[in-house]
Amino acid sequence: MGWWGSSGVLFLFGFLWLLSGGVKGFPSEDLVLRLPGQPPVSFKQYAGYVDIDVKNGRSLFYYFVEAEEHPEKKPLTLWLNGGPGCSSIGGGAFTELGPFYPSGDGRGLRKNPMSWNKASNLLFVESPAGVGWSYSNTSSDYNCGDASTARDMHIFFMNWYEKFPSFKSSALYLTGESYAGHYIPQLAIALLDHNAKSSGFKFNIKGVAIGNPLLKLDRDVPATYEYFWSHGMISDEIGITIMSECDFEDYTFASPHNESHSCNEAISMANQVVGNYINNYDVILDVCYPSIVEQELRLRKMASKISLGVDVCMTMERKFYFNLPEVQKALHANRTKLPYRWSMCSPVINYSDTDGNINILPLLKRIIELRIPVWIFSGDQDSVVPLLGSRTLVRELAHDLKFKITVPYGTWFHKGQVGGWVIEYGNLLTFATVRGAAHMVPYAQPSRALHLFSSFVGGRRLPNSTRPSIED
Repeated sequence: MGWWGSSGVLFLFGFLWLLSGGVKGFPSEDLVLRLPGQPPVSFKQYAGYVDIDVKNGRSLFYYFVEAEEHPEKKPLTLWLNGGPGCSSIGGGAFTELGPFYPSGDGRGLRKNPMSWNKASNLLFVESPAGVGWSYSNTSSDYNCGDASTARDMHIFFMNWYEKFPSFKSSALYLTGESYAGHYIPQLAIALLDHNAKSSGFKFNIKGVAIGNPLLKLDRDVPATYEYFWSHGMISDEIGITIMSECDFEDYTFASPHNESHSCNEAISMANQVVGNYINNYDVILDVCYPSIVEQELRLRKMASKISLGVDVCMTMERKFYFNLPEVQKALHANRTKLPYRWSMCSPVINYSDTDGNINILPLLKRIIELRIPVWIFSGDQDSVVPLLGSRTLVRELAHDLKFKITVPYGTWFHKGQVGGWVIEYGNLLTFATVRGAAHMVPYAQPSRALHLFSSFVGGRRLPNSTRPSIED
């Protein structure tokens, strides 16, 4: 062949290997070359499967997006959606904080100019098995709960790092929303327990942040009806009856009805008055507005008429796109040809009816006691897991930790306007609202959400003045 010819072949091979991410040791077989209808971007995307239990045939699907600039210098952030049983790919990655949104016809993508990969590498996982394209060949695996979900995610991370070894030492942030108020703290504890026992590799956890999280059922449920009342959505008579007659300490996922007949009647009336024409995830928006995905919490079982997936606009666009064969091929998804179509929330898993009753505050306390910062943030237009409950629970947690207020409750600013309100306890626990945001904060207020996230991973407090800053 001659010297030039062999060198040329080697150069071409090396160039293609570099394009595939091989220089970093990333899995070339998981590289997403280009998604159908995707606008051009400079960062790399990866998607595929991580095996959790080879014997049972259980695997979790992931989607990983490099940071826009200098990914090797940026942290790694995991994002999980809730449900339980709803898709982090459909929710976080392609509706909220990832680099793309589905286009109006459901056949292409448009750029999200406020994607969180401006500040971090992003990892989205379909968890537990049975969600999205994650699967098991053993049907009993679809009977799952908080403990098995955390255990599988621990295994996922160990195996994912084998695919992406350069991120083993990167700062790791654990984030999510809604029922991820259970997923994320329990995963954090599993990883921290690993660290305590390991003489080798340890997870470099630097922070936990959860939006509109379910933390303690007997406080988060009554907050919904307080929110209805405070926003003029139900009458004084109904609101006062619920707040005086309902003993929410007896409320559980498995048995949501209260013993008081007047309480049950008032709750039924409240749900009827609010009706089906209000988007409970964003009470100021019309029901067909592309902002909220069908992520109904199990705590709403008592409210049988509450809307589920009323945002048909975005839901239909996203579902159509993900069910295109060419999209699944580009994402290396659905390798087992599942007998059902992709949907936002799982049609096959049977999630525990009782795990939602777990009080998460003691877990957050353990995390904070290990000097890991925790941020709880709330979109203030959400009635499903309203700020009224979350703010109170954060205060109770701070009191339990004997933390003093380090930043008094007050406004934080973004682009010269109020971004929301924030309070900090003991330099490790922060509660922040995002003004005008819904249950899914990054979609409803993308610019403010990116500012909040950039501050979180950057170790900065939210700004308390209107002066311009780099983050603005």
